[in-house]
Amino acid sequence: MNNYYSKQLSANKLKRCYNIASPRIKQYLEAEIKFVLEQIKPSDKVLELGCGYGRVLKRIAEKAAKVIGIDTSSESIQLAEKYLQDYTNIELFQMNAKSMDFKEQSFDVVIGIQNSISAFKVKPEELTKESLRVTKQNGKVIFSSYSDKIWQERLDWFAEQSEEGLLGEINFMKTGKGVIICKDGFKATTFTKDNFEKLLRKMKLKGIIIEIDNSSIFCVISNK
Repeated sequence: MNNYYSKQLSANKLKRCYNIASPRIKQYLEAEIKFVLEQIKPSDKVLELGCGYGRVLKRIAEKAAKVIGIDTSSESIQLAEKYLQDYTNIELFQMNAKSMDFKEQSFDVVIGIQNSISAFKVKPEELTKESLRVTKQNGKVIFSSYSDKIWQERLDWFAEQSEEGLLGEINFMKTGKGVIICKDGFKATTFTKDNFEKLLRKMKLKGIIIEIDNSSIFCVISNK
């Protein structure tokens, strides 16, 4: 289902997912953005992987010097161009995060939040390696996924998306333990704290893993 977010769930449909989110999910989304903003300096050039319609880019652009957003969905990029038209420090490209058309050491910070490390359906090692390639020395790569403490709220949110016709019908018999499966083949997984620890060890990387708001697990990787 690599193309789900670039075809079935892109642009205005993706925007609708966030519009119908419960107060607790909106709190989680805001906590993610606030944590990312704390990692960014005003002089930074920042890349967001899987930028969608620009929900996070808008906030980053208000702090960072330069912001680049990439997404595989042309429809999402087109909507982002309209949504972010007042921001002169943002550039948008249709591009796949596993193979980017950027030079080495182009960015101070590379972010892939809201479970992108799972949602992209790219091998985590490949995504991490490519992200580090375009990150400047002493820069950082930031990934996040869901904490198991927000599982029920996350499931309720996806169920609401399904009821709105944004996702297929959820197969509750197969859904559980951080994995949501729909009858149309959509599968949303989770990258746990243990998964992040194993990734750092396997790739011999330095980083910190921290839980935010009882909802997000962040991994901040230093490009030393």
